[in-house]
Formats: sequence, C-alpha cells, structure tokens
Amino acid sequence: MATAPRPRTTTRDPEELARRLTAWLAGRLPGAKAVDVRVPASNGLSSETLLFDIEHPEPQVRACALRLAADPAAYTVFPVYDLPRQYRTMRLVADRTDVPVPRVQWLEEDPGPLGAPFFVMERVEGRVPPDVMPYTYEGNWLHAASDAERERLEHASVGLLARLHDQVPVREADFLASPGDGSPLRRHVEDQRAYYEWVIDGLPRSPLIEDAFDRLDAIWPRDEGETVLSWGDARIGNVIYDGFEPAAVLDWEMAALAPREVDLGWMIYLHRFFQDLTVSFGQPGLPGFLRRDRVEPRYAQLTGHTPRDMDFHILYAALRHAIVMLRVAYRQVHFGETAVPADPDTLILHHDSLRAMVQGSYWS
Repeated sequence: MATAPRPRTTTRDPEELARRLTAWLAGRLPGAKAVDVRVPASNGLSSETLLFDIEHPEPQVRACALRLAADPAAYTVFPVYDLPRQYRTMRLVADRTDVPVPRVQWLEEDPGPLGAPFFVMERVEGRVPPDVMPYTYEGNWLHAASDAERERLEHASVGLLARLHDQVPVREADFLASPGDGSPLRRHVEDQRAYYEWVIDGLPRSPLIEDAFDRLDAIWPRDEGETVLSWGDARIGNVIYDGFEPAAVLDWEMAALAPREVDLGWMIYLHRFFQDLTVSFGQPGLPGFLRRDRVEPRYAQLTGHTPRDMDFHILYAALRHAIVMLRVAYRQVHFGETAVPADPDTLILHHDSLRAMVQGSYWS
C-alpha cells in the first residue's frame, strides 16, 4: 500500500474534455465559458470528475463539478453507470431531507458532447478524509485532529445516515429497487452475486468470495427490518467537511433500497478496512474512531432503531468491498500493471480479515 502505484483512473485526454465541455456549456448558457478545467488528484476509479468554473455575467452557479460516466475503454469497475439515476437520487435527497448534497444543475444523457452521459453540480468547498494514503495514517488533517474533534465528526457522520433513513419517503425511491424477486435485502445480495459473476467472467474465481456468500446464507437475519433509501457508499471518504461538520455528501452511484443496517455495516467496515491496513504497516491508526460499539448506539439514539444482525451486515460490507477490489485488481491486470497470482484471493487486500469474518473469528 505504501509503495504500489495508484491504478490508472482514466484513458481520456483532459484538454480535449475541456474543449468539448466549453462547447457544450455555451449551448446551455449562451456566452458562458468553462475555465480552470481540471481533473482532481483524487479522481476515482468508478466514474470521472472534472472541476471547473463558469465565466459568465449571471451564472446559476460559478464553481462546478462534473460527474462523467466511466470510459468503457478504461475497463470499468461497474457494469452500468446510470447517471440519470444518480441525478434523480440527489434531487430526491435534496428535496426531502436536510442531508447536505451538492445542488445539481444539468443532466446530459446524450453521450455525444463528452463521450458519455454526465451531470453538473455545484462544487462545495471543504476537506475530505483521504483514501491515499488513508486518513488512518499519520500526516493528514483528520489524524492530526483531537479526539474531541474526531468524535464530533463521527457523531455528525452517523447523523447523516440517521437523517437519510428517517426522512426519505421510501415510496418515492422505488426507482432504486434492485431487480428480481424476494425481499429488498435478498434482491440486494443477488445483485451483488450478479456483479461478482460479471467481475470473474473469463477470469479465475475467488473461493473466498464464494465462501462469504455461503456464510451470509447461513447467518441470514430472521427479521430483515425496515427498508429505507440506502446511500450505498456510506463512508466518511465520500463526505466534504467544513471543519468537522458535513458540508456535502457525495457518490450516490451505489444507492439502493435496503435495510438500515446495510449503510451502517458499510460505514463501520470501511473504517476497519483502513484501520486494519494501517496496523499491518506498523502504525497505530485510529483505534477508537468509528467503532461499532460507538456507531450502533449513536444511531439507535438518533433514530430509535436498534441495529440488528450487525455481524451479518459487516460481513456483507466486507464481501461487497472484496468484489470491488477484485475487479480493480483485474483492471490492473488488464492494463499490465500486475499479474494474476496462483491464488486469486490474494488480490483482495483484506483477504485475511474477510476470511476471519467467514470463519467467525474476526471479532473474537
């Protein structure tokens, strides 16, 4: 982790994108010009982001961010990038909750202007806990904060989930339902099975991931609980903070209908992923931060709902993350950045902790 090069995130030419963006913007806002167009260093692997400013006497918003569907030539992380779905989700959350989301401006479904669909939203200033190197490592603003400041951020972040789950009328989010039959949780998990099969098409299978699916079946919740709008990628690395308070919630591409615990499990596990990684490299990390024995009671206090079957949901989070990581690894293989090892499970960075969860020994 400390020495591996960051995987390639784009096959597109930023200068060409800037020229095409200016031409598109002039059609939406006559006389406008896109200036200071740039690709952020933290650009993700699942879709691409451009930052730019609008030069115009009366712009709707001056500082913008553009979310562009991934280039199919870049060996995409997910099989489908439904930008209209993300746009609609952000509009719904903005309209029906007080969860801070960037104000969306335009949706472009025609792939012609930039080569793929995209939408434009306001750019919110602030700071984000870093992924590379993870915020659990020394040398970043969150690690350097006091315990009281991190507790403030933790409480506010759990509050985002509480408000999202409580405030969105689930009937208005039907468009996020996973396809198929059965309960929302069953359909959510079957969606992940289908994603895994897509990831390993023509490539080595992962016995560990398949064991994790079997373990989920063995410990399936008796009562799956209430269905809510699930953010999907519920982690602090997808939040812009003003100081230690959330200013904008980002990355809604994994939003779905699911039990409350799906988001809670993801938030708890994604921190544990970074924490375990940091400890493995000889640093203490942030062992008191985002612990499940803090997150679960806090959520219960805010919502009146006591989280249930969290061993299941944290395992499910680790499994979902493993499938994404396997796809990212096979993407690196595709671009000649690595080779497939004899044991494909070792491509999953957290294979040891996932195996411990499957065996029931991780929390012991």
